Amino acid sequence: QVQLVESGGDLVPPGGSLRLSCTVSGLTVANYVIAWFRQAPGNEREGVSCIPIEASNTNYSDSVKARFTISRDNDENTVYLQMNNLRPEDTAVYSCATGWRRHRCGLGQNEYLYWGQGTQVTVSS
Repeated sequence: QVQLVESGGDLVPPGGSLRLSCTVSGLTVANYVIAWFRQAPGNEREGVSCIPIEASNTNYSDSVKARFTISRDNDENTVYLQMNNLRPEDTAVYSCATGWRRHRCGLGQNEYLYWGQGTQVTVSS
């Protein structure tokens, strides 16, 4: 049974930083695509970043590129999302997802099979 558990969400001021964690059980993260999505109230779910088997082939949405960094710890079976220079528009529930063994990854939610419950990130002064 595949399970994904997110953690690390918090309330931070604009310009602050957070690191989100996605701890996975039931599969080995090094062998699957892991992605981060977010959804703000009233908005559709948006793909943020993903990391495939080939870890150098990460992908980011234009809205977070150069501010967010996705990484993977194979020993911990965990994927991280380091978020810097946070903006109020980054406020959302962040969820991680997985489902396929691929060397490249996309940010379409239909590409993913298993989802975590999410963690709340609020950027506000």
